Amino acid sequence: MRSSTKLPLAVFTGLTLAGALAACASQAPEPAGGAGGSDAPSTGSSSGEYADGSYTATGEYQAPSGQESVEVTLTLEGGVVSDVEVVGEADDPQAQRYQGQFIDGIGDVVVGKPLDGLQVDKVGGSSLTSGGFNQAVEQIKADAAA
Repeated sequence: MRSSTKLPLAVFTGLTLAGALAACASQAPEPAGGAGGSDAPSTGSSSGEYADGSYTATGEYQAPSGQESVEVTLTLEGGVVSDVEVVGEADDPQAQRYQGQFIDGIGDVVVGKPLDGLQVDKVGGSSLTSGGFNQAVEQIKADAAA
């Protein structure tokens, strides 16, 4: 009967020790320079992972007519897209039409959405333009990283 009480006691002791060590580890000192960890001045207000402001990038994609691109400007507030502007840069009439359809519908899809995880598939009947848009969004994420 003695051996049946040793196992629960050993488990309890191990859990207690693990909890004590975890509590010590969570009390690490704050990095030099305050909570931000950097002495560099901020370039705008920041919330979460991305600094507020407007960011512009160009994304490219392959269309049947060749390489096409779109210029994307996102305005961020608190890590959320508050405004979007897309300028089509296609020369081919069919690509221009699809970019126009994409541009007409993109605001309804991304405004009010968090930048983190933002990716679109098909907007306004245009699936290829989404590739250029998503490429530009990735660059904007890198530029806006706080």
